[in-house]
Amino acid sequence: MERRVAEQLRSTLGPLGLEAHALKVGWYNAVLQPAFHLPYPDDTLAFVVLSTPSMFDKALKPFVSKERLKIIRDPVDQCVSHHLSRVKEKFPDQRVDIMFDYELLPSRKPKFLAQTAAHVAGAAYYYQRKDVKLDPWGKKIFGVCIHPKYGGWFAIRALLLFPAIQVPFLEQPLPVDCVSSEEKRIELLEQFNFHWQDGRYRDIIEVKERYSEEQKTYFTTPPAERLRLLGLSQEAQGITFH
Repeated sequence: MERRVAEQLRSTLGPLGLEAHALKVGWYNAVLQPAFHLPYPDDTLAFVVLSTPSMFDKALKPFVSKERLKIIRDPVDQCVSHHLSRVKEKFPDQRVDIMFDYELLPSRKPKFLAQTAAHVAGAAYYYQRKDVKLDPWGKKIFGVCIHPKYGGWFAIRALLLFPAIQVPFLEQPLPVDCVSSEEKRIELLEQFNFHWQDGRYRDIIEVKERYSEEQKTYFTTPPAERLRLLGLSQEAQGITFH
């Protein structure tokens, strides 16, 4: 069953520049405090969804062109939501729960920890300060995921859960440790924490694909001005950014 679901997701999401990586809820819950556990049995099948550099041209721009009068919030979030809702239609006999990376619980905690999900699914390695033996920092340091193909040029968008599908024998893949030296890990975490605006951390490894110049401009532009880059009028859409 897991293989059939994975193939269906791959054929549906792949042409949109999206990847889906399988995991068991138990893998995720096992590395987190109970406050962050997902409320599903350990053997429940889930998939973490990533957007790759090609998503901008393959999914976002066509979506905006077709749905330009319906854009009422962040275009990328709305585009991903639209396509994952269509994914649910591919499984009419299954319950599919979707959690998006931007969604919060009433407690203000995120619905799921995106980087942890990507790591336990083997999709991208989540580098944290505990991965550095000689910690040189005396302040809070945030971790960051690096993809073996795209480096930091990707994003974790959602978690798909299939509550009725239990996969006790699913084997856990290890994420590729592509930033393996102590020196490079320190460089990565420092670039991400102290110089994230320049995006150098994204190229900590040699990547096979990165954002286009148009895409870089879009994501480095303040949200309130991004609509203009896509040919949308903020006033016409009645969108307010905070």
